[in-house]
Amino acid sequence: MTNLLVNYLGKSLTAYHAHDNAVKFLEKNGFTELKENDKYQIKVGGKYYVSKDGSALIAFSVGKDFAFNVVASHSDSPCFKLKYNPEIKVENYVKFNVERYGGGLLYSWLDRPVTVAGRVILSDGNSLESKVFTSQKTFVIPSVAIHFNRSANDGLKLNPQVDLSPIAEIFTCGGLDRELEEFANGKKVEDCDLFVVCSQPPFTCGFNDELLCSPRIDNLSSAISSLEGLVNCSPKAIAVAFVADNEEVGSSTKQGAGSKFLIDTLTRIATALGKKDELDCALANSFMVSFDNAHATHPNHPELSDPTNHVKLGEGIVIKHHANQNYTTDAFSSAVIKKIFDGALVKHQDFFMRSDLPCGGTLGAISSRQASIRSVDVGLAQLAMHSAVETMAIKDYEYAVNGLTAFYNAKIVCDGSKKISVEL
Repeated sequence: MTNLLVNYLGKSLTAYHAHDNAVKFLEKNGFTELKENDKYQIKVGGKYYVSKDGSALIAFSVGKDFAFNVVASHSDSPCFKLKYNPEIKVENYVKFNVERYGGGLLYSWLDRPVTVAGRVILSDGNSLESKVFTSQKTFVIPSVAIHFNRSANDGLKLNPQVDLSPIAEIFTCGGLDRELEEFANGKKVEDCDLFVVCSQPPFTCGFNDELLCSPRIDNLSSAISSLEGLVNCSPKAIAVAFVADNEEVGSSTKQGAGSKFLIDTLTRIATALGKKDELDCALANSFMVSFDNAHATHPNHPELSDPTNHVKLGEGIVIKHHANQNYTTDAFSSAVIKKIFDGALVKHQDFFMRSDLPCGGTLGAISSRQASIRSVDVGLAQLAMHSAVETMAIKDYEYAVNGLTAFYNAKIVCDGSKKISVEL
């Protein structure tokens, strides 16, 4: 179980890598690809997936009951995107010109191994092909020595244009172009979506190796656990794993949670099963788990957490609450998911933000604009969210897989708006 998580975190450098590695895992476990520009052919008992732009996907396993148990996560993480003409020459250095992608913890990227990865658009005649690319080289974003910035330890303010450019090479230039030309293998490089990403391998820490430290724990740990749970489940209804892209920059893209990708796919599933007229009733009996990671209480700064609801690493799945509905959890949806987790002997805990600190949003509220489904926000507890390297408890991943498998297997039926039955 843990090997799958570690391998996925280490190899999924960008959303494109995360998508392709998810597809390999799904196909290995008997899932069949559906294409958006073809008519869906599906049947009860079948397992399928459909991709969106090479960085998002929806996978589903078809049970006999017509309702949807959906888990939504995302494939992207904060990093830096390469601009066109990326080489900047300063003295004998050549460095990369980058811009921020998402809200990363900037100082955490200094003096760490980074690389360039993403997708490259290749042409061969009239045909254009997207291909995932990973540089074989390692780079670094150097910090300024304390001797030149004596106040650095009193508070460090970094300018993304000035302070966060990796060194590409010295003396010469054109190294990335040469690597891309070799990668193209005779085809023409038409365009790229390339990112500077942390290439630090995942590692365990602590005397008992109970903690996992890695880039992209937020939110790839949620994505791969949702897919592992889907592979493990035997659903009564239709179990759906939605791995969206671009959550870190607002989700308002064709492959993001704010698009119609989810509701269009659910509609096409209904049509393929001959039940399009029953879709509204099915959605009323459907349930979404918005699965995006949660803040654990920090050991050095417990005062930053809510005074009566502390989240602990290794103590189970976090159920997230917010009065202004930044999280979609309400008493009813919280009770439903707790009943499912309790039935599977999965530990869970509750999170509230300190009342004097702002709270970020997640996939649930965004997806609800397209598909009006009862929803709960949950996540895995972690430290250093949006750092280049984050920390979680390995045990919580096991809780996630077991809890999501139980959710996919559950039958949830609404009797009007005030009564819900849950069959485990």
